[in-house]
Amino acid sequence: MDLARRFVVVFIAASLLAQVPVLAAKTASEPEAAASLPRQWLDDWRQPSVRLRPLQIVHGVPPEQATVEAMMGLKELGLGGIVCNVAFGEYLRSERNWQVLVRAVEACGQAGLRVWIYDEDGYPSGAAGGLVLDENPGCEALALAYDPCQADPFLLRPAYEHTHASNNYYAARRYPNLIDPVAVEAFIRTTHDAYGERLKPFFGTTIEAMFTDEPSLMAVNIGPLPDEVRAKVRVVDPLDPNVQPLPSVPWVADLPELYRRCYGQDLLAARKSLFEGDSERDRQIRQQYWALVADLLAERYYGRIQRWAHAHRFASSGHILWEETLEHHPALEGNTLKVLGRMDIPGLDMLTSNPEAVIHTGWMTAVLPASAALLNGGRRVMTEVSDFSETMAGKGPASVAEMCATAAWQAAFGVTEFTLYYNRQQRSPTEYRAYGDFVGRLNALLRDAQPAPRVLLYYPIADMWAEYKPVAEKLTKQTQSARMRGIIDSFMNLGRRMTRGQISFALADHEVLAGARVKGKRICAGDRCFDAILLPADVELPSPARANVRRFEAAGGRVLRDVRGETASLDFLAGLYGSGLPSNPQERIVVGRFRRAGRDLILVVNVAASACDCEMSAPQATKWIVADPAAGTMEPVPTDRAGWISLSLPPRATRVLVGPADD
Repeated sequence: MDLARRFVVVFIAASLLAQVPVLAAKTASEPEAAASLPRQWLDDWRQPSVRLRPLQIVHGVPPEQATVEAMMGLKELGLGGIVCNVAFGEYLRSERNWQVLVRAVEACGQAGLRVWIYDEDGYPSGAAGGLVLDENPGCEALALAYDPCQADPFLLRPAYEHTHASNNYYAARRYPNLIDPVAVEAFIRTTHDAYGERLKPFFGTTIEAMFTDEPSLMAVNIGPLPDEVRAKVRVVDPLDPNVQPLPSVPWVADLPELYRRCYGQDLLAARKSLFEGDSERDRQIRQQYWALVADLLAERYYGRIQRWAHAHRFASSGHILWEETLEHHPALEGNTLKVLGRMDIPGLDMLTSNPEAVIHTGWMTAVLPASAALLNGGRRVMTEVSDFSETMAGKGPASVAEMCATAAWQAAFGVTEFTLYYNRQQRSPTEYRAYGDFVGRLNALLRDAQPAPRVLLYYPIADMWAEYKPVAEKLTKQTQSARMRGIIDSFMNLGRRMTRGQISFALADHEVLAGARVKGKRICAGDRCFDAILLPADVELPSPARANVRRFEAAGGRVLRDVRGETASLDFLAGLYGSGLPSNPQERIVVGRFRRAGRDLILVVNVAASACDCEMSAPQATKWIVADPAAGTMEPVPTDRAGWISLSLPPRATRVLVGPADD
């Protein structure tokens, strides 16, 4: 989250909770075809409950709005609750602000609304508004920097200047070391325990989750802020202009000893390989180093928060930084898929409400947390969604149709929890209610359904570890090797092509593949089985994963290996799906596939600004139902010929196709 969005939030916080007239809910038509649906599905569709509706992010409820009456006003706007925190002023230290928050949470409970807790003063999470380092200055994030021009090229220094800690849109503030257990314990004690002391009676009832926002390892140059933004950013800790950008990696005091225990090698003697060298030994050292760092971040930060949440009877959630750029994953999170897997409700940050973002990099942002949930046996996935990009470009606010299409394509990837930075004051109560109803109806059918992708796209983080070399300048794909660029291009191209070709898929890293079970011609991770694996060009699977992929292939499983310079055909993937493929694939149609109570459900979203007529394959097409979550209607499907459903989709329109129950 960034400063400009924070300005919007302040405006929301001051006025969001005003009363609005109760809006009449549109009653969905229930044709004879819908009579076979379970009664609970229809009840949820007609009047979605608060558990199905979006949550408004409110940073500091105004004292006069911490009332049941004000919270009922939010409920009447179509919302299901709020994401809130103790007010940022005198953060975590003002007893008056704590009392206001307690009253607000109590009022939400009495109004029947859900509450999530946001865990930071601004972002990135982990600093407790600076209190962690105020009390523990030795816990600052560390970078091992490399300057080959010096006699001793290695320098251990704070990871502050040139990093996300100093170059974010909220505040320039020094940052704790998330792989230092002392720093993380200080964050938990200062933040989580403080919430636990005051709000414990509401945990597991009104309060259902805690939200961590963009924590990271820090030790990477993310580039300067634009001058007009820098002028507005609050500077808590002045930047030292004498600190020059250098290639850096994250560090913690016990890292050399842990490396020795894991690999039987001296990391200090081998540390030059973290920055340069292309020998097999150099690449192995980098791969081992980043694997260890990923494990430490997953366990010491995300795992610690998850354990605290479980002890207090609610879920951990949040999202990471820059999901859409694969080259940043080692430096910022070690292994993004792994750390997201340590959240009960993994999430994403969607800064735009242009629905067509999905066919570019939006799919990447969503498929990561969706895959983490799927492979861990979870269902819930969170999005922090806004029209920030449109606002910053002077093109906002997003229309309700754009908001709904953006929600729908995320739901196609598995998103269930919508946390909103939309400014309610820029929309009428009727419009905001329409959006809340739309999300509620989507979830009425899909939240308790299981995503049904049948293809795994290999997430090549092990190759990123081996190939990644830190640079002094802003990290971009162009600063990395030709091999790394080729792997990224191949991976992103495969994901885009499947998204644009209506192929549902999930991601799996080398650890998932190594632990998967081969069952006949399928490969299964947890309780999910897949029919095909796609490998980006030039990847080198670690031996346990490689052996398992070979077993899968030998058993008749489908493995596609992309080749650099050639365009791999994905035609065979169409044969994996018995329903939900258009007769003519159209790039701006996004499809999500689900199973619920013996039925197929297919979510079809037209993300384009123009209308689209298409036919979707569906066995027993005459027995299917087409549901329109915007209008609240359910109708028998229109069919032109056997086995095909005819759809006429207006711009930004969404339909949910509901199949007949299995015999």
